[in-house]
Amino acid sequence: MKIYAVGGAIRDTLMGLPVHDIDYVVVGSSVEEMIAQGYRPVGKDFPVFLHPDTQAEYALARTERKTGKGYKGFMFYADPTVTLEQDLERRDLTINAMAQEVGADGKWVGPILDPYNGQQDLAARVFRHVSDAFAEDPLRLLRIARFAARFPEFTVAPETMAALQAIVQSNELSALSAERIWQELARGFTADKPMRMFQVLLDADAARVLLPATLTSHLAKEEFRGQLIAHLHAADNRIEDRCGVTLMHLPASEIRSWAECVKMPNEVRDFSEIFSELNVLIEKSVNDVGISYQPADILAWFNRADVWRKPERGNALLNLAKRIGLNVSALISAMQNAQSLNTASIIESVPADQRSNGERIRSAVDAARLLAITTAVSI
Repeated sequence: MKIYAVGGAIRDTLMGLPVHDIDYVVVGSSVEEMIAQGYRPVGKDFPVFLHPDTQAEYALARTERKTGKGYKGFMFYADPTVTLEQDLERRDLTINAMAQEVGADGKWVGPILDPYNGQQDLAARVFRHVSDAFAEDPLRLLRIARFAARFPEFTVAPETMAALQAIVQSNELSALSAERIWQELARGFTADKPMRMFQVLLDADAARVLLPATLTSHLAKEEFRGQLIAHLHAADNRIEDRCGVTLMHLPASEIRSWAECVKMPNEVRDFSEIFSELNVLIEKSVNDVGISYQPADILAWFNRADVWRKPERGNALLNLAKRIGLNVSALISAMQNAQSLNTASIIESVPADQRSNGERIRSAVDAARLLAITTAVSI
């Protein structure tokens, strides 16, 4: 029995990047032997075990065969006769198909085992698939797109792009769960260069399947891509900020529809919708001499963003708009003015016999807020 560190840990070590997770493969062993040595089985689809001391995951070397649709439609075969090379062959990219033996003391020893020339492709900064089985797993398309955002200096080998296009043409993407689609997209959104993810999706003809229709149409235009790159660079790498600037030219209804399709977290969806509505407010207020906000429109957006109960979100929305160059200084002043009001005092100003009338209270508070907003934008 031999143990190897495999995959991303080897790649990142060679690239001088920090290694956070290590995948271990065990060659020449069986389920019975692993259990006898104290490893605890946890895998449902194939044999994976937890180390008795470190609790790290160790998987038996395995091969796989396509038996159904989607990324779960595989039958796995694990046996002491499965070699390391056979196990590495089922991996996605050559740069993820390298291994190094792990000694008895847990340290990596000996040469890097690289049967598919991963080091060569790493040096050339190329994403290249290992085998023809690559196109059988639709999730790999999203993984490549996400890798492109993380490693923007890499290019996709022509034969690998052809394999990605084959995945789209096979309609296998329809078998992906919404949760897995969002998980991969979210990691790409918060990576170094999200635009590279979108470019891979466009080149593979997958954008029309995975992204909102309006966004896909916009991404086809060079001017929009250039502006989006600048906005993504100016935004923090928070998922809310990255999604907000990417979706800001979409109507809120389309954002809501897509969010449901990919199971986007509610807080990210709400932030993106409200930021889109902020963009509409700004565009509506632009005129020949600059920008002129209507206090009633500002109040309506403040209420929509619920800046009263969620001031942090209001600040985040306006700060993001400011970072990407939108003229929101008047909105920031208006929000600060309106938030500084003492609502208890406003309620006390309402006649005592009307203080149980919720609508009357809301009307008084809105009127005070509108006056504070009007004062701010008039300065």
